[in-house]
Amino acid sequence: MNLEQFTHYACERVDRYLDRTLSAYIPASGLQEAMRYSLFNGGKRVRPMLTYAVAQLFTEANELTDASAAAVESIHAYSLIHDDLPAMDDDNLRRGKPTCHIQYDEATAILAGDALQTYAFELLSQSHLGKADTQIALIQTLQKASGRYGMVTGQMIDLANVDKEMTLEDLELMHRHKTGAIIRAAVKMGAQSVNVTDPKQLDALDLYASAIGLAFQVQDDIIDITSDTETLGKTQFSDSNANKPTYPKLLGLEGAQALAKRLHDEAIAQVMPFGPKATPLVELANYIIARNH
Repeated sequence: MNLEQFTHYACERVDRYLDRTLSAYIPASGLQEAMRYSLFNGGKRVRPMLTYAVAQLFTEANELTDASAAAVESIHAYSLIHDDLPAMDDDNLRRGKPTCHIQYDEATAILAGDALQTYAFELLSQSHLGKADTQIALIQTLQKASGRYGMVTGQMIDLANVDKEMTLEDLELMHRHKTGAIIRAAVKMGAQSVNVTDPKQLDALDLYASAIGLAFQVQDDIIDITSDTETLGKTQFSDSNANKPTYPKLLGLEGAQALAKRLHDEAIAQVMPFGPKATPLVELANYIIARNH
């Protein structure tokens, strides 16, 4: 499959799983409306695509792969809801639509984010999946990436450094937590879901994920200043206007572009030994540094 075909396959598969498992619960109807608004608002599904692409390096994706892809996307959706809140980045647009706290209200947005976070672990702990050891391993991977050892600490570093100077090393530390940790988890969980245990293969995939995770953020910083609000689907210059540290600020635009290209090349080198089955991973890496939104 080329990237367009694989994108259609992965997005349709994870969306179908999310739609089916986020079943109606009458006392939470208003809450679930906000959860669905944020889950199904045009996200690119890059993280679930990574989960499926890795699983299919080895065998057919299974329901554990579906649960992993959906859980990763649920954590991502929760993080964006909270990231957009007035106390965080205070954004009014997300993917060209009102952010959750604008569409509903701030309290609803906070609770929808809370519910999406726990929903992720609900998906991974479903008893009918019947593979307790693997499910526990998947839960451990996602909790480490999403909590104090990963994304939440990255967000805390980010908020603590508004209006402050950061070194390149500190900026990388922040983004390896804030953005990179979940991308690495998405890749690892794809392998775990199909019982991959070879340390060499797992290390190569983790190095790939680490490189594209950082490249994703570098490209985000680049398009924040090179794209426009309509294309971005969020306010242009939002990071610059908030006086946040970014790669173009530290390296200049050309330096940031060169870093994104180097990280891209590092990622590709790690998955080339997997042969033609790695094509979706290669094309996802290509997409990450070519995108403009």
